[in-house]
Amino acid sequence: MAKKEKQMKQYDAKKHIKMTGSDRVMNGGFYLFITLFSIICLIPFLLVLGSSFTAERALTQNGYNIWPSEFSLDAYKLVFVSGDIPQAYLITVGTTIVGTFFSMVFTCGAAYAMSVKNFKSRGVLALFIYFTMLFNGGLVANYLLTTKFLHLQNNILVLLLPSFCNAWNILLMRNFFNGIPASLAESAKIDGANDITILIKIIIPISLPGIATIGLFYALTYWNEWYKCLLYIDSSHSQYYTLQYLIQQILRQVNYAANQPAEAVGLNSLTLPTYAYRMATIIVAIGPIILLYPFLQKYFVQGLTVGSVKG
Repeated sequence: MAKKEKQMKQYDAKKHIKMTGSDRVMNGGFYLFITLFSIICLIPFLLVLGSSFTAERALTQNGYNIWPSEFSLDAYKLVFVSGDIPQAYLITVGTTIVGTFFSMVFTCGAAYAMSVKNFKSRGVLALFIYFTMLFNGGLVANYLLTTKFLHLQNNILVLLLPSFCNAWNILLMRNFFNGIPASLAESAKIDGANDITILIKIIIPISLPGIATIGLFYALTYWNEWYKCLLYIDSSHSQYYTLQYLIQQILRQVNYAANQPAEAVGLNSLTLPTYAYRMATIIVAIGPIILLYPFLQKYFVQGLTVGSVKG
């Protein structure tokens, strides 16, 4: 008891350590630098946001501004004029949620198996996973495997299955699990818990920072997916297009129309919001991820050191 009281007193003493004048100046300099750096990082986003609500004529004449010189929703009307946008949003959100969930299930399972000391094949499994980071069959082999053998062409599963597991994320998660004291699992085994129970009730609850970090990596991968649509989904199955790929196609059409003579498209070239449309597509594409990040921030900051423990 006396030892605990001594530790508490030492902790309180550390909290009340007086700062010298040079320490205050240094801390003030650090805070000022971080504030200025944050503002510099925020300005491009504000420029994009303001320009997306600016009329094309004002944007052409005055350039990009944080505050719209002439407010207009033409760019967003052009984005959502296609009836495929809501469907693409649904596909993207669905694949992101489902894909991230199953990716984390496989990743946590494989990582935990390699972190268990008495699992004899954990070294072989780690080597097998690491081997896939060094060598792969290439684009042609992957395309033939996906289309000829797995028959996933023009199938929504092609947006999920190839990305279920990432070798790098599995190894990062394993290193995070290696940093958890083995005594926790040993105590649970003495009480009769099996490995699945230990993983679900002990390891995962205390690994939320690492899980949130790796989960965010997977979510960003699924959210930004467009390349698989280009390779495996034909225009006849456009209902499976992701948001990123659909916006890319619309942007190509807008740029093509803007480069044609006004008489060819039946519009004055200044009325077609090409520049504002580009800004609007950025906001539409990154909006949900920006809204998601604040909820994961407290876990993400703690999980920045994921994988730093030597395993």
